[in-house]
Amino acid sequence: MKLRRDIFQAISDPTRRAILVLLTSQTMTAGAIAENFDAARPTISKHIQILNECDLLEANQQGREIYYRLKIEKMKEIDVWLEQFRKIWENRFDQLDTLLSTLKNKKNEK
Repeated sequence: MKLRRDIFQAISDPTRRAILVLLTSQTMTAGAIAENFDAARPTISKHIQILNECDLLEANQQGREIYYRLKIEKMKEIDVWLEQFRKIWENRFDQLDTLLSTLKNKKNEK
């Protein structure tokens, strides 16, 4: 049975976020991913394992190599969750714009 971790656990670590960015444009082996980091290969393999357990990666074995690719559709879960905050932020920025405009108009009236 494959362990499932929380998707937000995956993106909580900067190294895992960097791995996700690397995989946005191409599939890569664990070795190719590890070459982009100063960390030891087993450390990067552990990060890949966590990403895989969070179902953010798809592993495709070709011969002796395993190629990893990002599951874009899984990233949508994060976007859906963030959307609720995006609406709050946009509302607050709109309120700030209104306040600044009001203050500027009052200043110009003097």
